[in-house]
Amino acid sequence: MAIVLLAAGLAGCGAVDALVDGFKHAKAVETDLAQTIGIRPAVGFNWNNGRLTTVSVTFPKLIEDKPLREVAEAARAAVGKQFKQRADNVVLSFSVGPTATTTAQAIQPQATN
Repeated sequence: MAIVLLAAGLAGCGAVDALVDGFKHAKAVETDLAQTIGIRPAVGFNWNNGRLTTVSVTFPKLIEDKPLREVAEAARAAVGKQFKQRADNVVLSFSVGPTATTTAQAIQPQATN
């Protein structure tokens, strides 16, 4: 029984180490892109059986002074450099803020019976 608990504990340490390393890699990607693009994104990741399946890069606003292709290439390069492996998919997103509503849209007339 003690051997099973010890093995489970050691396996858990590997998972914790991978998670901590993943967060370090994500922060390094954020720093690289902040230097390259000029805006610091939020970076998330997903690993499956030791393989980097998805890295999401979310910028807090639209980037209007650089072409999207350039932003995408910078993100791919930073992910490969910092995670030290190729991600199956790099997902870029941009926050555009809340939607704007007009008074006419906000106040809907109620139907009467």
